[in-house]
Amino acid sequence: MLGIIAALGVAFILKKVLHQDGGSSLVMELPVYKAPVWQNVWINVRSKVMAFITEAGKIIVLISVILWFLASFGPGDSMQKAESKAVAESALNNEDEMARENLIAAYKIEASYAGLMGKWIEPVISPLGFDWKIGIAIITSFAAREVFVGTMATIYSIGSAEDEITLRQRMARELKQDGLTPRFDAATSMALLVFYVFALQCMSTLAVVRKETGTWKWPLIQFLIMGVMAYLGAFFTYQIMS
Repeated sequence: MLGIIAALGVAFILKKVLHQDGGSSLVMELPVYKAPVWQNVWINVRSKVMAFITEAGKIIVLISVILWFLASFGPGDSMQKAESKAVAESALNNEDEMARENLIAAYKIEASYAGLMGKWIEPVISPLGFDWKIGIAIITSFAAREVFVGTMATIYSIGSAEDEITLRQRMARELKQDGLTPRFDAATSMALLVFYVFALQCMSTLAVVRKETGTWKWPLIQFLIMGVMAYLGAFFTYQIMS
């Protein structure tokens, strides 16, 4: 509903801003409506699902592998220093082995290449209630928005000793910097949903627009406008709800 309202509003504004010469000559003939042939429906659904698995699935797997590498390695000896720091802090707090392993995993992913990428954009997205981990997922989901889920699964499973804990439970345990507020509270979660309502997180869509218009002008305008709408929508959602 939010997307429909925003689309109608943007269309109204563009109608006032972009003046076209002459009227539209679009003519569309509607087919005769009949009851569907369920065998054809099944064939169509199966072909679309398989197309998604083979096309989007390859992108998701490729990005997951790249992200695993970025989250498992870091520049120089940063990973070793992060592990040493975590071990010392765990010993100081007299934590058990599982808590120590989770602390090491948290420190190491923060010191990894992926962590550095997320830290780099964190000042920009922190007003939206997002941290550097969400920032990594936003970066990777520019290929396709469904990559976001795979990215979060990869980030939260790297080096964790609690294999029996689900992704949802790991994310539910995540706390903000104050150590008290859940990272994925109602304000952050809703801001994230609003962000993805507007954000143009699909490179294939930009490619199609480029092909249809014959120029990069409109894809870039589309990307920037929707990006600004996504940022402002998430910003106001988070600020109001928090």
